[in-house]
Amino acid sequence: MNSSELEQLRSKIDDIDREVTRLLNDRVRASAEIGRIKNQQGLDPYDPAREEEVFRKLEKLNDGGLLEAETLRTIYREVISASIALQKDLQIGYLGPEATFTHQAAIKNFGSALSYKPLSDIPDVFREVERSECDYGVVPVENSTEGAVNRSLDLLVDTELTIIAQVYLKIEHCLLSASPLDEIQKVSSKDQALAQCGEWLRRNLPTARLEDATSTAEAVRNAKGASGTAAIAGALAGRLYDVPCIAEGIQDRKDNLTRFLVVGRNPLARREDIEYKTSIVLSLTDKVSALQEGLRPFGDRGINLCKIESRPSRLKPWDYYFFVDFLGHRDDELASEAISELEKVCPFVKCLGSYPNTST
Repeated sequence: MNSSELEQLRSKIDDIDREVTRLLNDRVRASAEIGRIKNQQGLDPYDPAREEEVFRKLEKLNDGGLLEAETLRTIYREVISASIALQKDLQIGYLGPEATFTHQAAIKNFGSALSYKPLSDIPDVFREVERSECDYGVVPVENSTEGAVNRSLDLLVDTELTIIAQVYLKIEHCLLSASPLDEIQKVSSKDQALAQCGEWLRRNLPTARLEDATSTAEAVRNAKGASGTAAIAGALAGRLYDVPCIAEGIQDRKDNLTRFLVVGRNPLARREDIEYKTSIVLSLTDKVSALQEGLRPFGDRGINLCKIESRPSRLKPWDYYFFVDFLGHRDDELASEAISELEKVCPFVKCLGSYPNTST
């Protein structure tokens, strides 16, 4: 390719950029007008079901295109984020401090144009949303290696908040320290992160003392400049707090995923052509085959259960709550029938939310 052809292609890109910029501004103006109407009607500016509808339409429009579906979703995530910011500066609370995996999940879900508020513990996230200090909250709920985040489950039972979205984030842990590996005497991180790297730690740092921290980012801050101390966290936390990475990818499983929930004050209305997941919690009577009886309303209607998790209710010894996820919206006819039947046979039934069943 000669220089003339190169300049022609660059000129073509410049023309395309001008047109893309004009169209993006047209899109944002239309979105701002929608926001004005929503505000008049008392509707929330953030609608994850509508966003999922947009993303799926874009995937169809991109059929045969060079862009990967995930790349296109990431681009439009930021376009939508900027549009929402023009409607309202939403405040998103998350388990902080900055650069935690929860922070990364929040940005993945909402984009970078909104405001984020780091909070010191999971109950603080729920409390800030309940008090309207934050519009939405993001909390971890389960990890593919270590299972449920029990504090989040317990708070979902006690709160009036509802789940409106879920986010999956690939978790890659690094060992961060100012000291070399052979001088590490203490490793600090969130309990789940320590567990997710248990085999690596036993092989490489068998004599090191393991210490729980309130978050992975907090562990990195404490390790900064501390001789013989290391933290387990993501690479972003190491860059933010200027702590060197001395080993990367130390999680025991390379397919390590954490699922996060977005909680808000108002439930999502049902949209057509969107696949939903619904989370409920129930308790059972103390009798033989109680669990089988509790699950029968779903099986009788062919409703697909995708998760069952038990937790002590803390009301009395050996009393349990059962957290159940199923595919469908609670307002679907069959799902509504199943929940109504459960309410007749279970001492306690609560719907925690219906939300788009995304896998990203």
